[in-house]
Amino acid sequence: MDRFFEKIIKPILIKYEATHIVEIGVFLGGRTTIKLLEFCKMMNGKLTVIDPAPGFNTYAYEAVFSEELVVHKKHSLEVLSELQAADVFLIDGDHNWYTVYHELMAIEQMAIRSGKFPIVILHDTEWPYGRRDSYYFPETIPTQYRKLHAQKGVKAGSSELVETGGINETQFNAMNEYGEENGVLTAIEDFLKVTTFSLSFHRVYTNNGLGILVPSDEKVDTVMQYIMDTSGL
Repeated sequence: MDRFFEKIIKPILIKYEATHIVEIGVFLGGRTTIKLLEFCKMMNGKLTVIDPAPGFNTYAYEAVFSEELVVHKKHSLEVLSELQAADVFLIDGDHNWYTVYHELMAIEQMAIRSGKFPIVILHDTEWPYGRRDSYYFPETIPTQYRKLHAQKGVKAGSSELVETGGINETQFNAMNEYGEENGVLTAIEDFLKVTTFSLSFHRVYTNNGLGILVPSDEKVDTVMQYIMDTSGL
């Protein structure tokens, strides 16, 4: 997410005056989380972080940003139903169809309760996980949605996993690319088929891809198109 922050994410946060941001998946708690917290401090806002195993000292972050930060050390689908509303969601957690699709469905239910669909920004909408599932915790995915997978690497141009090398070889990756209910982009497309909200979907193709869901409105779409056109990404 950090590679998109200055040119896309931050302009969106400023334009829509976001005061409650939800970040799903923080990994090592890197530069994006810090930048979001600094933005929230400036805006008197709040950042809700959701990650079952954040790879950083959350207590240190909470000490520095005591007014801005709320941390949930749980899986996203355990927490989202408890949230009342948020302005912007950043989703960069478990990159598989089941998780992303149900995260979006949970956000829709939140939007129904609040009367407003938030802006949702999702990472890894292109290769390698746009059309391939990956599982940090395979046991948390219901059997019927869990693809055959292995701790093997992914290589561009190969639908099957490679025996040696490739990227992300320590992760649990689906054995094959493409097909139904497989990958982040597929989850977004399937959600758009069933959502009761009128949404527009914007895509950035670089840096493994970024997808942005916004309420479909002529003014909003114009702003989003301007941000995308001037980002240079």
